[in-house]
Amino acid sequence: MKYYVATILSKGKKEQIGLYAENRKHANELTKLKHAGIIIKIAEETEPLEAQFKRFKTTLLSNVKKRKIKPDSLIASIRQLAVMTNAGISIYDSLSEIAKSTQEENLKLVFSKLAEDINSGHSLSKSMENFRFELGNLTIAMVQLGEKTGNLDDALYSLADMLEEIRANITKFKKAMAYPRNVMIAMAIAFTILISYVVPNFKDMFEKLNAELPLPTLILLKLEYLFNNYGLYLLASLIIAFAIFKYLINNYKDIRFGWHQFLLKTYIIKDIVMYATLSRFTLVFSELIRAGIPIAEALDTTISMIDNLPLKAKLSSVRISVEKGTSLNEALGDTKLFENMIIQMISAGEDSGTLDTMIKKVAEYYKMRFDAIIDGLNEAIEPIMLFIIAAMVLLLALGIFLPMWDMGNAVQGRG
Repeated sequence: MKYYVATILSKGKKEQIGLYAENRKHANELTKLKHAGIIIKIAEETEPLEAQFKRFKTTLLSNVKKRKIKPDSLIASIRQLAVMTNAGISIYDSLSEIAKSTQEENLKLVFSKLAEDINSGHSLSKSMENFRFELGNLTIAMVQLGEKTGNLDDALYSLADMLEEIRANITKFKKAMAYPRNVMIAMAIAFTILISYVVPNFKDMFEKLNAELPLPTLILLKLEYLFNNYGLYLLASLIIAFAIFKYLINNYKDIRFGWHQFLLKTYIIKDIVMYATLSRFTLVFSELIRAGIPIAEALDTTISMIDNLPLKAKLSSVRISVEKGTSLNEALGDTKLFENMIIQMISAGEDSGTLDTMIKKVAEYYKMRFDAIIDGLNEAIEPIMLFIIAAMVLLLALGIFLPMWDMGNAVQGRG
């Protein structure tokens, strides 16, 4: 995001307003959306130190306070909006009614503000841009599709179906992770208790020996010292480090790109990210093609909702190639993300005029691959989990029993 200063004429007075935008056009749209008055000029300027500090503080607080709308509530509201739109009820009345009837506070706030923006003459998709975090990229992309095609209700129905599928995948992932997560938490708690309360009892005994202690014992004693003397500081440092890391990831594209690249090289995670992204990409792309959107425009809309930056960069090259006249299957093949079988399927779809159907089949294939990874997650994580547990148990056993064993041998020797 760049920093812009907009000069507007409001009620006969000139005002200067600082704002963050991707480019001048985006800054112009945000100014029109958020401020009444005549825009005189918009200029990119160096961000003042005061604004930098305010942005840093706001981002840190927003990471704590900001919450996405619950998936179930969002899906239900999207379906309700689709039904009401199909029945001929205006968008403003539909949004207002949903906001009044919902018990979800975040949803109530978002839909109330959307209704106000609609009443002020803004489009639904432009109004949703202000709530990208709460609503998600997919919601905005599908609403844009509905507005372009004039079939908003159909787009909303499709959106609800896709959100349900994504929610099912997330639920499946959470269930698969529940067992290893609970085991590791239990082990971490047990290890902390042993380090904090059991090891100190042996510490006094080891000190009386005045003997050279083995490495595992020295590690245990050092951990005990850190836990009991600096435990709270370590915990606070971890929380602060996590908050700073989140801030850097959210506000610096290069750092976010590097982090996403790291995830794509990490065991297990790389496959989950890859197949989840390709499944979502092909699913949304097939819906756009089916709705009659040109391929280049459909790619542009679909790519905008991809979160992983390295994958987004590779798929963005597809759009550029297609605009230059390259066939879709060749452009996708150049990314090296898709298997040869997939490229052949897309090529067949292009030749036969059934591209939307073929891409839908590709989406089903990637969903199947993603489901297979999730189903085998426990089996894949188990060796790592066993290694960590074995290392913790071994450290405790060797750290405590090796000195006692040496002491027993010394006593027997003297005897």
